[in-house]
Amino acid sequence: MRSLQNISFSSLCVTDDPFNWACDLEDIGFGGWEVVCEGTQALDDQNIVRMREICETTDLAITIHLPFSDLNLASLNYPIWDEVMRQLTSCIRVASEFSDLMVVHPGYLSPLGMQMPDLAWQQNIAGLQQLCDSADDLGVRLAVENMPRMDLIFGKGADEMAGMIELVGRENLGMTLDVGHAHTNGVLSEFLGMKEIVHVHIHDNNGRRDEHLPIGEGTIAWADVMAELYKRHRGCRFVIEARDLEEGKASLRYLRGVV
Repeated sequence: MRSLQNISFSSLCVTDDPFNWACDLEDIGFGGWEVVCEGTQALDDQNIVRMREICETTDLAITIHLPFSDLNLASLNYPIWDEVMRQLTSCIRVASEFSDLMVVHPGYLSPLGMQMPDLAWQQNIAGLQQLCDSADDLGVRLAVENMPRMDLIFGKGADEMAGMIELVGRENLGMTLDVGHAHTNGVLSEFLGMKEIVHVHIHDNNGRRDEHLPIGEGTIAWADVMAELYKRHRGCRFVIEARDLEEGKASLRYLRGVV
């Protein structure tokens, strides 16, 4: 960790052209890029060609954040759920050319789901099982991400995340620990030792909202957190999720001072 070789960058801004900066990530000091498959980072025909160029001209480790806008694994509107599965499965198939680890969000309670939360939970589990089976055929591991302090969303607590993964019961499913998300729920310490962690997202906040501040600008005790994570999860990739590249650079500089 002291060389920071396993630190990746991910930009939450999916309205600018990521290929303007992706080729510079190695020079900045990042070892990987997590592609958010939405907006300008979606792997359409044009971007697939550009992704191949990135992979051919750099040594960046590529991970994939599957799309999540308007996609609910716990939807009880079954034709909509089928479309959610179609889109996510298609993304896994296309992205498997570039990566063997992909992040997925759990579902949330719709107005109908609020009336039948147990059924929505079962639908969420079934969705993850189906995605894992499709991913396994392609040699891909999925990592379901813990969620921030938000009403009606699954995956905010450590026990809930562990139970979700256990119920899915697939060898190629692990967990993405989002440190900032856990901090908004006041349960970061409960997550740090989880054996299910295979991937880590890092960003800062002040403990209430999912602000995605540069690392060091919130209230997370990063020296302690990174020491614990590196001790327990040395082989994981740590992805700085920043609002833009400049904040990603600032986060990387901060980590170099505390790790």
